[in-house]
Amino acid sequence: MFESLSEKLDAIFNKLKSRGLLKEEDVDIALKEIRLALLEADVNFKVVKDFIQYVRERAIGKDVLDSLSPGQQVIKIVHESLCELLGTTNSRIQLAPNPPTIVMMIGLQGSGKTTTAAKLARFFKKEGRRPMLVAADLQRPAAIDQLVTLGKQIDVPVYAAKETKDPVAVSEDAVKKAKLEGRDIVILDTAGRLHINEELMNELTRIKGTVHPQEILLVADAMTGQDAVNMAKSFSEKVGIDGIILTKMDGDARGGAALSIRSVTGKPIKFIGAGEKIDMLEAFFPDRIASRILGMGDVLTLIEQAQQSFDQKEAEKLQKKIMEESFTFEDLKDQLKKLRSMGPLENLLGMIPGMNKAMKDVKVDEKEFVKIEAIINSMTPEERRNHNLMNGSRRKRIAMGSGTTTADVNRLVKQYLEMKKMMKMFKGKKGFRLPKGMSF
Repeated sequence: MFESLSEKLDAIFNKLKSRGLLKEEDVDIALKEIRLALLEADVNFKVVKDFIQYVRERAIGKDVLDSLSPGQQVIKIVHESLCELLGTTNSRIQLAPNPPTIVMMIGLQGSGKTTTAAKLARFFKKEGRRPMLVAADLQRPAAIDQLVTLGKQIDVPVYAAKETKDPVAVSEDAVKKAKLEGRDIVILDTAGRLHINEELMNELTRIKGTVHPQEILLVADAMTGQDAVNMAKSFSEKVGIDGIILTKMDGDARGGAALSIRSVTGKPIKFIGAGEKIDMLEAFFPDRIASRILGMGDVLTLIEQAQQSFDQKEAEKLQKKIMEESFTFEDLKDQLKKLRSMGPLENLLGMIPGMNKAMKDVKVDEKEFVKIEAIINSMTPEERRNHNLMNGSRRKRIAMGSGTTTADVNRLVKQYLEMKKMMKMFKGKKGFRLPKGMSF
C-alpha cells in the first residue's frame, strides 16, 4: 500500500533533512519533486496543484525556515496537509435513531461490492449489532449464491428472493422482515454494471427512493486509480453518496485514488479493504494513512488488530508460562495462529515505523508458518511439552510425518530454544508485563 509513493517521498525528505538550514528555493525544489511523485502516483492533477500550493504557503514562512530543524518542519506540514486532503477525521457510518439503519452498497461490477457487504456485516456484528444482508443484485449470475455463502461464513442472515426480478421489491420486503426480526442494520447489495449507464442509475435511484437508506456507500476499486475517482464523481452526482469504501488497497502501490477521491467528490472514505479475507476491512483514519504514506508506520491500527486477535486472559496465562519458563511448542503454534489471523505479515510490518524501509527487499514467506505448524502437529503431545525428548530418530519421524526434512525440524527446535532464551531475558526484567490485549 502506497509503496512507490512512500519510497519517493522518503528520498525527497532525506535530502531536506541533510541540508540543515533551508532557503525558499530549497523548499521549491523539494515541492517540485513531491508534485512529480504525486502525479506519478496517479493523483488527480487539480488535487496535486492545490496541495502543493497549500504546502508551499505554509512551508516558506519565517518560523519554518528559521527553525532549528526546518526539514522536519516541512515534513510535519506535508503530514498535516495529507491528513486534510484525506479527510482530517475518521468518518463513521451514521446510525438511524429508529432501527434498522439501512446501508445501500453501490458500485460497478468487479469492485468487490458483494464481498465488501459481507465484510461490513461482520464489522457491525463484532460491534454487537444484529445485521442482515440483502441480495438485491439480480443482474449478475450467482450474486445471490455468493452472498448467501458469505453470510453463512459470518453467521449473518441473508434475505434472498430468487423468484422476484424487481430489486426494489426485494429491498422493500427485506426491510419489513428486518423490522419483524429485530435486525438493527440492513445492508443492501445492489447490482452493478461494467460501466455507468442510465439503466443502472435509474434502478439505484428507485431503490433509494423506496427504502430511504441512511447511508449510501460507494465501493470503488483502488487499483483503477483515476478511473475510480471519475466513477465516484458520476455516482455522487447522479445517485448521491454518503461515503466511499476503497477495495484492493493492498494491491495499490501508488495510492492515487485514495489521495484524490475525497477532494474530487467531497465525500469521505469510510473504510478500506486491504485483502480478500472476510476480516480484512479497516476503518479509514486519515492521520494513520498519512503516516503510512510518509513511512511513519501505523502503530495504533496494529495494536487494535492485535487486541481483536489476542484475548486478555490468554495473554495473562501466557505471561505466567513465560515467568515459569513453561512455554511449549503447543503455545508457539497457538501464537503463530493468532499472528496469522491479523492478516498478511507484510501488511503488519508496514505498520511498524521504519520497517517498510528495512524490509524493502525482504519477502515474507507465509508458507514457512504452514511448515512450522505441520512440524508441531507431527509431534506427540509429550514431545510438544518437552523438547528434550526429541532425539535423532524422533526428529526423523517428525520430519517424515510433516512432509519436511530433518534439517527443518532441527532449525525449528533451534529457533524455539532461542525464543526461550529471549523470554528468560524478559522474565529477568523488573516489572515485566505483557501489554493489555496483546500476547508476547
